[in-house]
Amino acid sequence: MSDLSEFLLKRRSVVVRNMEEPGPSSDDLENILRAGMRVPDHGRLTPWRFIVIRGGAREKLGKILGEAFRKANPECIDEQVEIEEERFARAPTVIAVISRTNPEHKIPEWEQVLSSGAACQNMLTAALGMGFAAQWITEWYAYNEDVKVGLGLKPSDKVAGFLYLGSMTEPPTDRLRPEYQEIVSEWTGPTA
Repeated sequence: MSDLSEFLLKRRSVVVRNMEEPGPSSDDLENILRAGMRVPDHGRLTPWRFIVIRGGAREKLGKILGEAFRKANPECIDEQVEIEEERFARAPTVIAVISRTNPEHKIPEWEQVLSSGAACQNMLTAALGMGFAAQWITEWYAYNEDVKVGLGLKPSDKVAGFLYLGSMTEPPTDRLRPEYQEIVSEWTGPTA
């Protein structure tokens, strides 16, 4: 078995609460982003964009997140808003992966969306393979219009996910996985 196969069979995301500085260097980050660009992309449409959020930009976007949370939850308390404002500061680097499809193109829109998901997975796997902590998160703010506006997105853009990157404070434990026999079947032809 190759090292890559063995890595993929043991791959495990590292939750954000187990991340700390340092995050990827600029060179490491470029390699991670380039891995995201190496996914299947039928029709060479490049149906994704990547927005890097690090340094002081994390706090600025956090303020937008806090305002969006308060607007969506007018009965919330200040402590809840503060928790939301700190989301992007929990990891040294965050990449917003944006799905930007062309529904009029002959390549089905669903395939374009899948390409964005593949970009997320490639970058997640690249970061983990380089020894960084990494987690792919969506949660409420990936779907919030005010957050999308704050990120400068077009109305038709969708957030495929936020990739949180850093160094791990402790190795992840594995989680329960589905049983092979429960999800794998072999098609042998039509039944009578």
